[in-house]
Amino acid sequence: MADSVALDPVDLDILRLLQNDARTTYRDLAAQVGVAPSTCLDRVTRLRRSGVILGHQLRLDPARMGRGLEALLSVQVRPHRRELIGPFVERIRALPESRALFHLTGPDDYLVHVAVTGTADLQRLVIDEFTSRREVARVETRLIFQQWECGPLLPPSSTPGSPSASSPLSPSASGG
Repeated sequence: MADSVALDPVDLDILRLLQNDARTTYRDLAAQVGVAPSTCLDRVTRLRRSGVILGHQLRLDPARMGRGLEALLSVQVRPHRRELIGPFVERIRALPESRALFHLTGPDDYLVHVAVTGTADLQRLVIDEFTSRREVARVETRLIFQQWECGPLLPPSSTPGSPSASSPLSPSASGG
């Protein structure tokens, strides 16, 4: 597990704002957090180098891309051995329908978020790409009716019970 990085209130504000809109210019970002643009650039560079900021992603609407049905597949792999896990993970990650893959504890070994064109495509995916694999013992499918993005990720507060930078009542969290 990676060590956490010390973040001050300006870092937290920068991270909150960038998570809400990663296209914010350094000039606008600096103005919103109350530092010079060069300082803002230095801080963002430091956050990237330290591994806090991993990258920037473009979010797409699966339905508008022709994949209007999303599901979560709980997958049990047996036997759960390293020599089977690597090829299984690589195959599932390579599927165009795969959106996210999680390795879990508990009765299921993996949770796979998929986006498909419809129920026939989902059935084909489950049968041809999952249950046809020798190491897949079971697949349970759950359709996703709706999903929501959650607020920006911030570190836990350092003192239990103290107001956090992510508190909805905090002026820095309200965006204004």
